[in-house]
Amino acid sequence: MRQIQDYIGFQLLQVHKAHRSRAEAAFNKLGIHTGQEMILLQLWIEEGIPQSQLAACMGVEPPTATKMLQRMEHAGLIERRPDPEDARISRVYLTERGRALEQPVLEVWKQLEVQTVAGLSPTEQALLRRLLMQVSANLS
Repeated sequence: MRQIQDYIGFQLLQVHKAHRSRAEAAFNKLGIHTGQEMILLQLWIEEGIPQSQLAACMGVEPPTATKMLQRMEHAGLIERRPDPEDARISRVYLTERGRALEQPVLEVWKQLEVQTVAGLSPTEQALLRRLLMQVSANLS
């Protein structure tokens, strides 16, 4: 009988937990919660997108996105405004505080990447990316 540690799924969960823990510690220092950086990343690319589109991009249900956006609005990172042509649509915009976090958040991601692939050659890193994309596709 195999030990639980021998399963790839178990290893993936351990890696996920460790990565999230490091990310959480770094993002908390910036005053944001893990997951909020994904919304910020999307808004740095395109501001003023509908709240529903943000939920779809993140792969979460609209009520989950609403709760995240409420927290971010309360923290002064974003603001939501009704669409001028359709009041049923809420568009999301960055505040100055949200804009100012772009470089610090990207730096956290760079540092996480360095820690994650430490000791792996460029060839091994490319292979790991390819394998993880295959595993993701298998589970989709």
